[in-house]
Amino acid sequence: MGYITDLTDTQWEIIKFRLDEMTGNYTHRKRNDYREYMNAILYVTKTGCQWKMLPNDFPKYTAVKSFFRRLRLRGLWEIICADIVEIARISVGRDPAPSYALIDSQSVKTTGAADERGIDGGKKRKGARDISLLI
Repeated sequence: MGYITDLTDTQWEIIKFRLDEMTGNYTHRKRNDYREYMNAILYVTKTGCQWKMLPNDFPKYTAVKSFFRRLRLRGLWEIICADIVEIARISVGRDPAPSYALIDSQSVKTTGAADERGIDGGKKRKGARDISLLI
C-alpha cells in the first residue's frame, strides 16, 4: 500500500546517490530498506504523527527514528535539500546557485525610546513589564 508521501523513483534516485555516498555501498536489499525508512520519515514530517504512531506497513518506528537521527547528525538532510534546490533551479532554466535571497519577515514596531521603555506586543500599555507581578 502506497502513501501520497512516498518517494517517486526519480526522487529516490537523487536521495539514493547521497545515501550511498554518505553511508557506503550496501547490498541491494538494504538500499530498498532505506527507501522504506525515507518514506516513513516523509510520512511523519507530512502528517505530524508521532514516531510510535507510524502505520504498521512501515518498518519499526525505532529503526526509522534511529536512521533519521544518524542522517541528521551526518548533515545529510541539508545536503539533500541543497541538491533538490539545485535541480529545481536548473529545471526552470536558472543558475544552480542563487546569487541573492529575499526574506519576508514580520513588521516590528521600533522607536528610539524602545531601549528605555521596552515594547511588548502582548500588552496594551507602554513601559517595561514588571516581572515581579507575574510571580
